[in-house]
Amino acid sequence: MDGGKKTVVVALGGNAILQPGQKGTYEEQMANVHVTCVQLAHMVESGKYRVVVTHGNGPQVGNLLLQNEAGKEVAAPMPLFALGAESQGFIGLMIQQNLGNLLAEQGRGDIPVATIVTQVVVDKQDPAFSNPTKPVGPFYSEAEAKALESDKGYNVREDAGRGWRRVVPSPDPISIHEKDSIRHLVEAKAIVIASGGGGIPVIREDGKLVGVDAVIDKDLAGERLAVDVGASIFMVLTDVDSVRLNYKTSDEKSLSKMTVAEAKKYAEEGHFAKGSMEPKVRAAVRFVEAGGEKAIITSLNQAVAALEGNAGTTITKN
Repeated sequence: MDGGKKTVVVALGGNAILQPGQKGTYEEQMANVHVTCVQLAHMVESGKYRVVVTHGNGPQVGNLLLQNEAGKEVAAPMPLFALGAESQGFIGLMIQQNLGNLLAEQGRGDIPVATIVTQVVVDKQDPAFSNPTKPVGPFYSEAEAKALESDKGYNVREDAGRGWRRVVPSPDPISIHEKDSIRHLVEAKAIVIASGGGGIPVIREDGKLVGVDAVIDKDLAGERLAVDVGASIFMVLTDVDSVRLNYKTSDEKSLSKMTVAEAKKYAEEGHFAKGSMEPKVRAAVRFVEAGGEKAIITSLNQAVAALEGNAGTTITKN
């Protein structure tokens, strides 16, 4: 690879694409992605890094599921894994176009930016398939939910008094199917956008890949991507600037560094909330244990500073 540059996989949180309270129009999302891409462009312009980008897609897939429901009488609804592919293309376009334009403004229009529709292999025997827990899509009445359960075989659950929702498995990612293509593009000095929304879940049946309706945690899939493409650094960008102990209490403490052993200890002590910081720390630990140089957790506006060790929380082996 070129000139001793390090490969960094950057996992974008949902606020990089859609802010709380927004309707989710194309214009809103495009403006948010532009701000995000300014940070990514700074990384590239530093000349120190090869950049691979991954991202969430929860709100976007949720909207596609709503469109499925609203338009089912006039257009055939698509399965969840196909909607994941649609969202990868849509979000990839926004990142690809913004980043390409920003680089061109800086005289670096020679750097290609490419989005890869990415399949992530999971194990069809993963325990998650017998215990679906991830809510997706619209809320239903109990009668509607039970009808979907009967007619379509959906798993449904009551969701905190707000109504009934479909729940799907959240299996562990095993491998990035397109990893070789991604690595070739990175070696060709391209910026690659891959594994959006945790990737499109697929299983192997009779030697073939088959899509399954599931949602892979985007941070764990990002870690798998980072390992599979041989990254040195795995960076998770979220809505806080660093990992905290005793979060939102009078004893809150910001951490600039953690070893793998310390991260595991803090997790066991319950410092990291399930569904938010806990999977981010777990993904960071996995990456370092798999041989990565370091993982970083920070906020979007601190990304460049954190790469230089001046912000965020850095997780290392020792």
